[in-house]
Parts: sequence; structure tokens; C-alpha cells
Amino acid sequence: MVDTFLRPWDADDAQSLQAAFVENVDLAPQFGHADLSTVQDAVQFIERALTSSESRLNWAVVRNGSVVGNVGVSAIDRRHSTAWLSYWLIAGARGGGLATRAVRTVADHAFREGLFRLELGHRVNNPASCGVATRAGFLPEGIERQKLAYGDDRFDVELHARLATDPAPDGDLLLPVR
Repeated sequence: MVDTFLRPWDADDAQSLQAAFVENVDLAPQFGHADLSTVQDAVQFIERALTSSESRLNWAVVRNGSVVGNVGVSAIDRRHSTAWLSYWLIAGARGGGLATRAVRTVADHAFREGLFRLELGHRVNNPASCGVATRAGFLPEGIERQKLAYGDDRFDVELHARLATDPAPDGDLLLPVR
């Protein structure tokens, strides 16, 4: 049986985060191009970027005792009840619907906490991320041209959003939150 759940990050997750950084070079943009070459770097990143606060909430995605990803809500604007949702999984955890379940779980939690609109974006050359967004109930709203810059390259981003009043996606896909 696969034991999968979401929980807050803590310093004990630094080794898993550092391994994710080293073994999944495609995730560098998700870490803001931070250097997580050492476990101590990862501890500092967890404290600086993954610990929840008034303006952001993050959950480690845990499968069979190992952290395999993150789902976060950031840029929380309480006045307008909006936020930005982001997610990543290590390569070995992709392709089985886990990202969709994690995104759906966090979106539902954010709506219960009073947020009304959640936005997310993905590079247009990332159809897997588009699939996660769509299956999690986020509707496409348009293309933001040349929005992201990674090194010397610029990328168009497809914006998706989900409202608290949108119908929930079909299926019981929510993960436990601990």
C-alpha cells in the first residue's frame, strides 16, 4: 500500500530536498535557481522559502516516508482573496496523478481558508503541467508572452485559474493533510 499525504516542511526534509535538487536538474527554476548543493543550503532554503507564513503556504508531498515534491500557495492577497499556486514533483513521482491530487487538495484547502481565486501558470512547452492544471479544475485564461526568463531564454506562460465557485473536478482525489 502506498502511503501518500501532504504536511508542512521542516528542517528534517533538507536531505530529501537537496537530493531532489541534485537528481532533477529540470527543477532548478522551481527553486528560484537557488544553490541547494549541500544539505545546509537546503535547510536554509526550507527556512527562507518553504516555511509557511502570512503570504505563503507550502506542503511537502510525502510518499512512503520520502518527500517527493511540493505544492504551495504564495502571493496571498487577503484583500482580494487571491493567490498563486505552484507545484513540483521529482521525476520518479511524475505520471501517476499525484501532482493532480496534491494540487486539488491544496486548492480545496485554500478555498476553505477564504481564498476565492487561485492562479497558476506553466510554460507552454510543458504539456504535463498543463494536464495537471486542467485535471485539478484550473481553466485556461490566456497566454502571457515571454513572461519567464531562465538564463538567456524566455518562455511564454499559459495562465490558468480556479474560482471557489467553480465546480469541483470529478472523482475523489484528495490527499490526507497531516
